[in-house]
Amino acid sequence: MTIAIFKRPNGIKRIAAAVLAAATLISVAACGSGNSASASKESLNTTKGKTTTITVGVCAGPYGDMVDKVIAPLLKDDGFKLKTKLFNDYVQPNKALASGSIQANLFQHGNYLKKFTADNNLDLTSLGQTPTLGLGIYSNKYKSIDDIEDGATVAIANDGSNLARSLGVLQQQGLVTLKGEVDATKATVDDIASNPKNLKIKTIDAAQLARSLDTVDVALVPGNYSWAADLKPADALAMEKQDDGVIEVFVVRTQDVDSDFGKAVKKLLVSQKFKDAIAKSEFKDFGKPTTW
Repeated sequence: MTIAIFKRPNGIKRIAAAVLAAATLISVAACGSGNSASASKESLNTTKGKTTTITVGVCAGPYGDMVDKVIAPLLKDDGFKLKTKLFNDYVQPNKALASGSIQANLFQHGNYLKKFTADNNLDLTSLGQTPTLGLGIYSNKYKSIDDIEDGATVAIANDGSNLARSLGVLQQQGLVTLKGEVDATKATVDDIASNPKNLKIKTIDAAQLARSLDTVDVALVPGNYSWAADLKPADALAMEKQDDGVIEVFVVRTQDVDSDFGKAVKKLLVSQKFKDAIAKSEFKDFGKPTTW
């Protein structure tokens, strides 16, 4: 849109120009909003004889590979071509999905989705669970949980959901005890009731945890980032005992759950062909969905 600037317009011209500009902006905004909503709705439905492209938001880790190597090939016959878009944090994939700039995402577990959507007032819904690489306790200094010394520095994720999850894993290993009345999905360091080894808990961005192993004694690294950093579960001091809330979920906007794409993904995630494909893949040893 070209905007002409006139010098010293008289009052009438100035008012007319302002009204015209406002009307133009309103018109453009309304058309843009309407087209965006329409395009988003249509983009998740198939058209006979054509392939519909879906952009799936992912973070560093195995789930982009899972989309590319397993999920995308299995949805091809349903008329969908999946491509991934990489995000560098746990915040943007949900915001991008809510805004319609991507059509789905696979990067988060159910507890995180629940908390993030509530905190940010987003209308997003899980279509189902996928195999999940659990959070692991890693160290360049120690070889076992028993080796961890008094006063050791332990790095955990600073986002609410993964922070609580990490504290839960520390409790599973007897390294801390949480207050009995606390909601395990919302726990913070202030909810630690006992810390027998006087561990120094350091909260940092989840994406930095693997790198922090050079500067801290122990780090609890979510599967996304341990995979990206080539940390092997077999080398972990311990792995998370997974429950339903920490299994990864494939997410779309709630309005798209009953789209052709939404229905195809829901059906696929509980299908035998998906289970068989996972069993033949590099993801075969991941924790399995509770629906399997």
